[in-house]
Amino acid sequence: MIKKVNYNFRLLRNHTGFMKYFKNTSWLFGEKILRMVIGLFVGIWVARYLGPEQFGLFNYAQSFVGLFAVIATLGLDGIVIRELVKDESRYCELIGTAFFLKLMGALCVLVMLAIAINFTKNNYDTNVLIFIIASSTIFQSFNVIDFYFQSKVLSRYVVYANVISLFASTIVKVVLILSDAPLIAFAWVVFFDSIVLSMGLMFYFYRTLGFEFELNRIKFKYDRAVLLLKDSWPLILSGIASIINMRIDQVMLGNISDFNVVGNYSAAVRLSELWFILPAVIGGSIYPSFVAIRQSDFNVYRKRIFLITKVMICLSVAFALTVTFLSDFIVFYLYGFKYAEAASYLKIHIWSGVPYLSFFIFSQVAIIENLTKISLYCSVYAVISNIALNSIFIPSYGGIGAASTTLFVASTSVLLTVYIVYKRLKL
Repeated sequence: MIKKVNYNFRLLRNHTGFMKYFKNTSWLFGEKILRMVIGLFVGIWVARYLGPEQFGLFNYAQSFVGLFAVIATLGLDGIVIRELVKDESRYCELIGTAFFLKLMGALCVLVMLAIAINFTKNNYDTNVLIFIIASSTIFQSFNVIDFYFQSKVLSRYVVYANVISLFASTIVKVVLILSDAPLIAFAWVVFFDSIVLSMGLMFYFYRTLGFEFELNRIKFKYDRAVLLLKDSWPLILSGIASIINMRIDQVMLGNISDFNVVGNYSAAVRLSELWFILPAVIGGSIYPSFVAIRQSDFNVYRKRIFLITKVMICLSVAFALTVTFLSDFIVFYLYGFKYAEAASYLKIHIWSGVPYLSFFIFSQVAIIENLTKISLYCSVYAVISNIALNSIFIPSYGGIGAASTTLFVASTSVLLTVYIVYKRLKL
């Protein structure tokens, strides 16, 4: 048995295609872990330095921008990568078209924000924070270079650029804390980070193609833009629904409650969402195998779904229970006594990840079975429920109401997806 395992391992290690994708995935996974660890500790330091009220204002501004910034992506990410893989000879046309579409999307975001702030209770300083942060979406247009590297399975260059920007922004944040900088300086760090990342991506793009590469080869094609947008519009709607579900609670807290509550709530959410990386890592590893199993043996496919679901339920419930019992200690140790309210929010919000982690495999099953409209329908339901319930409970219960709404909506929307997939496929 051991000899067979060793033989299979050597076979995979000598398989060029497998090792190419394995190394590519390893680079991406390593960067995510590094970003998560550094982001957690530096984020906690920033939170302790700013205090609940200013930290709440900073997160409110980021969440407010986030509601609109998703529009700038235009749902193009996966579509452009797919087209680059299908016809790599037209990469100049695809990258150029996607870049200008994203640039126009970013400018539209700024216009929409200028209109939207008139319907809020924001003061002048809050709006300045919002527009500084929102300006970073312009430089995110350079992320089209990321699509090129992904299509070539060369994500290590994207990781290089991301790590450079991560360390640059981390150093700047530390300097700002030590120099007793004002809140607005941290908003400029978001803008600075987007510039550094775009410059890094451009550098590695030129390095890969050769520094003699002529920029005027990157061109916008109207016909290509129409085709890309025709394919991406459902993803735009789905992305908007998804980001609203993630950010609307903090935005509504900022408008209905006060920024001290937003600061405590944001601290709890950051801790609660740390483990959301798990489905992305596991899903990325098992998705291709599930596609293959579905084609060969439906019974094995069904059993694997059940097995993974059972394991994830046990892990997620055990983790949520542990955090619930230790939440006061965790919050006090990481954030300090100023964020004491965050412990109460964390005890509730941590459970919103249980349905998401337990049944994440069903969202992948929906894609495999070409039932992607289900995800859109459930996202729309979640948006409507989130806004309605937050409007009812935040005025009376503040952060507790927002956390409870998140838990209820997450549970019902995920279970609705599971139920529909089960009924359609008799899993």
